[in-house]
Amino acid sequence: MTISERIFEKLAHINMSQKEFSQKTGIAQSTISEWKKKKINPSADKIMIICSTLEVTPEWLLSGVERSGTRGRKTSLYVVEKNSEIGKLIANYNLLREKYRYQIKGYMDALKKMAD
Repeated sequence: MTISERIFEKLAHINMSQKEFSQKTGIAQSTISEWKKKKINPSADKIMIICSTLEVTPEWLLSGVERSGTRGRKTSLYVVEKNSEIGKLIANYNLLREKYRYQIKGYMDALKKMAD
């Protein structure tokens, strides 16, 4: 089974239309339709947003196999929109020098302790 076939199988399973999937992922409906019509897979830059929207792991989407037991390395990922508040925070943080990043981390830790 291909990646695109797994996507459409999952969409059917969760009763999500291609239009709704397009709206949630930001991927054009025409692109999604091409995946189905031409039986082609999505580009690599779309994999994480697809996984997030369908609530599946990249392993499952790419291979159809879920990780089992303790085999392999578990990954923890956040998928955020670049234009969201958190996305902008991350972008600005990445532009800072290391010493300023360290200060920001210190401020965040202090604020978290105050909130507890």
